[in-house]
Amino acid sequence: MSSPALPIPLRGIIPPMVTPLSGRDSLDVAGAERLVDHLLAGGVHGIFILGTTGEAPSLSYRLRRELISQVCRQVAGRVPVLVGVTDTSYAESVQLATYSADAGAQAVVLSAPYYFPAGQPELLEYIQDIAVDLPLPVFLYNMPTHTKITFDPQTVQAALQIPNVVGLKDSSAQMIYFHKIRAICAERPDFSLLVGPEELLGESVLFGAHGGVCGGANLFPKLYVDLYDAAVAQDIEKVLELHTQVIRIGRTIYSVGQHGSAFIKGLKCALSCVGVCDDYMAEPFQRFRPEHRERIEGYLAELGTKN
Repeated sequence: MSSPALPIPLRGIIPPMVTPLSGRDSLDVAGAERLVDHLLAGGVHGIFILGTTGEAPSLSYRLRRELISQVCRQVAGRVPVLVGVTDTSYAESVQLATYSADAGAQAVVLSAPYYFPAGQPELLEYIQDIAVDLPLPVFLYNMPTHTKITFDPQTVQAALQIPNVVGLKDSSAQMIYFHKIRAICAERPDFSLLVGPEELLGESVLFGAHGGVCGGANLFPKLYVDLYDAAVAQDIEKVLELHTQVIRIGRTIYSVGQHGSAFIKGLKCALSCVGVCDDYMAEPFQRFRPEHRERIEGYLAELGTKN
């Protein structure tokens, strides 16, 4: 399947889509369809599947391929589809990227391989090698809390010389790092700088980010699109108003659980409560118990679900 061209630089809200599941190795097909429709109706500028919010490392390769095929077929080129291909195996990353290209995706997203900690020279050489073997444009994914490795600014600067590397998603939540990377990326006007933490979306776009990969956009896509638009327009009053709503989501939906999984559990539970998809979690996690679900339902009533 031929893919429409990727906008360069990619701008806007590209939600990291949750992976609706109905069992340990079963995709909630109807839920995934409803979720994609929900995202597109909210005006998002792209969809990122098989990222952290999509629980990608916990999914079988078979299920990952099923999700890629379904989402690409349903989106049908209306917005770019980005596919996470991070893996501890070089060959598996390349194979998944090749499958994504054949299915009609527009780009892949690659974080540092986890488990064995790579030094920055090793990480750069890895990027240089794999970028040649990947059939789609590559977005680097800085996620040090999960991979234990940061794409140092010097590494990013060197990666700018690789034509197939077209952007970076920064989930470090470190604004000093962000400003260093933003200055470096100015060397390539076609290079897209996206931010992960939604609490930093407004200020990041005001300071030059091209958009956000915001988990909460699974639930309230229009809210995040409106916040992005307000920041692009430099409408500070509107940015402050919408930013306050985003912070409320973090203080409610994401705060119900007690562990690091609370964010994804809360998001999936909320999507289930509003009838979008099942809230089955990939092991080792479990869906919220009834008492936690009741709290999510209460927060949704407070927040409203119009967005």
